[in-house]
Amino acid sequence: MVDLSSFRSDDAQEGRLSIASLVLFVVIACLVASDLVADYGEGSGMAHLLAEGFVLILALLGAVLLWRRLRAARVAVSTLQSDLSEAQAEATRWRSENEQVLRGLGAAIEEQFQRWELTGAEQEVALLLLKGLGHKGIAEVRSTSERTAREQARAVYRKAGVTGRAELSAFFLEDLLLPMATGDSAPG
Repeated sequence: MVDLSSFRSDDAQEGRLSIASLVLFVVIACLVASDLVADYGEGSGMAHLLAEGFVLILALLGAVLLWRRLRAARVAVSTLQSDLSEAQAEATRWRSENEQVLRGLGAAIEEQFQRWELTGAEQEVALLLLKGLGHKGIAEVRSTSERTAREQARAVYRKAGVTGRAELSAFFLEDLLLPMATGDSAPG
């Protein structure tokens, strides 16, 4: 499962900054409006009143634009949360429906790793490669350097007799995919 806590923290901080900006625009608009009223009462010149009126309009426009942006962002976040919940529910459903198959597949993969005589570290790297991680991602997960991850991946490929990640994945996926009937033509 993906850890979204850092994204949530960044989004929350950005949301607070946007709200603070909105409040700032509203406060500026209120201060300019009160100054405009006071200046009008004191008989200030038309140029001064127009300049302050222009600043008031800009402040109100900024507040309205920020409010609309916040509203749109909230709708987008709500949609994303709903989509994420649906995807997580679908993944959970799929896992539960295929739990026995997955356990058997995991055991078969582990058995093949042992046939290839992979070390523990190489087995971990091979699993991460099968899950789709690149060298950089593997290095982060395993707290090693990217160079170490790359070298361990090369060792896996060499021991498995494959040329890269695609062939490694194909080795395990080939028998899992449904065969095409002999009379079927490929979609195109």
